[in-house]
Amino acid sequence: MQRRPTSSDVAARAGVSRTTVSFVLNGRADVKIPDTTRRRVLDAAHELGYVPHAPARQLAGGRSHIIALVLRQSAEQVAGDPILVETLRGLASAARSGGFRVMVEPLMLDGPEGSYTSLLRAQHADGLVVSGPRIDDPALLELVRDGFPVVLQGSLPGVAVTSVDVDNVAGARDATEHLIGLGHRRIACITNAPLVYTAARERLDGYEAAMEAAGLAIDPELIAEGDFDAASGHRVMAALLAKSTIDAAFVASDVVALGAFGALREAGYRVPDDVSIVGFDDIPLAAFFDPPLTTVRLPAFELGQAAGRALLERIAERTIAHRTLLPIELIERASTARSKRAA
Repeated sequence: MQRRPTSSDVAARAGVSRTTVSFVLNGRADVKIPDTTRRRVLDAAHELGYVPHAPARQLAGGRSHIIALVLRQSAEQVAGDPILVETLRGLASAARSGGFRVMVEPLMLDGPEGSYTSLLRAQHADGLVVSGPRIDDPALLELVRDGFPVVLQGSLPGVAVTSVDVDNVAGARDATEHLIGLGHRRIACITNAPLVYTAARERLDGYEAAMEAAGLAIDPELIAEGDFDAASGHRVMAALLAKSTIDAAFVASDVVALGAFGALREAGYRVPDDVSIVGFDDIPLAAFFDPPLTTVRLPAFELGQAAGRALLERIAERTIAHRTLLPIELIERASTARSKRAA
């Protein structure tokens, strides 16, 4: 069996001490090492196939070189989230650029809180990206208060924490205005999640702002909360149809909208002939819905990448923007049509 190379082997090949090898491979920026020496060490490690032992690297550098993505959803909801793949790809891209890896932690608020706060307090990770923050999350507030490196992928009004997000209010307003512009007046809103999630509250705010600006009454019977998955969209849309008449709906998640499509078909409604639908996210499958879904495009990869870069800056204790908003775009497809009443 071939012997695993050691730091001593790297030091011998590069002609330096083991201490220098440790400083170079653990990214010790506080130690001044000539670029030529650093290059010799890196080349020697590559030639030998040497990879530092993770616990030893943590002891040497005082860091785990891991960042955690905390998702405020159940594991089942995370598994059904098609946006997560692109977000995680962007986050991992940013992490790798700084020599970090990504840990994913799905966690509902009513789950065991220890695994959430201990990621930082026990140094299992050097920083957190919290996706889908909730207004009723004391663990998050404590971490921010205690100065740990935390970046929100979302927002938490009134809390001084770095945030990377899209303008959910503007996106929802654009979606609703699109339906109003087509002559629709009985416009329902199904949120992407319960309203304790700030993104859900913001998307509902955008819907209400568009309705009010158009002089349309906001009917509480036309507003319902989704819960991340298609099953909730089906359930909520069926309940809406049982008590109200609608001619359009803004569904603040493409996945939730998929379930709403099914409920409409089962009730004998055609999209968009009878009911126009606009979603939010532009998941990869949105263009292949039947009919293809008009939706608000969310730049998932760029969101993950921007959040990762912001977190690396926080870990390095560099000054960064308090809030970063990435652009969104309404993508018009065949799930919306001019109201027959306005024709």
